[in-house]
Amino acid sequence: MKKILVLCTGNSCRSQMAEGLINHYFKDKYQAFSAGTKPGIVNPYSIKSMAELGIDISKNTSKHIDVFKNETFDIVITVCGNAKESCPAYFGEAIKHHWPFYDAAEAKGTEEEILKVFRDVRNKILEKFKKEL
Repeated sequence: MKKILVLCTGNSCRSQMAEGLINHYFKDKYQAFSAGTKPGIVNPYSIKSMAELGIDISKNTSKHIDVFKNETFDIVITVCGNAKESCPAYFGEAIKHHWPFYDAAEAKGTEEEILKVFRDVRNKILEKFKKEL
């Protein structure tokens, strides 16, 4: 089984959703983890949008990338430009991909409008992974 690390700045939205999607839809081939360069908290809209697919990330926590500096990964995926620019080089021989997605945490509007943005980003992440992984 190959290990994947998904990186983002805050480890609150895109990387958390990506981790959950990989571990749910691709669990026979991959084990995913996520981290951030400036971790915060897991965004409640990320949790809610994933729950709609039957994926529970409510117990996930945001982690700093340094937590994984002594780990070996087969694939490292950055999902935002900031993470790509500040990604440490200590992931050695891992295959690296940069697949940027819109930062759903920037969404404004009503709760339903914000959730729609999170759903859209979640679906785009899943589409990309189905095509590329």
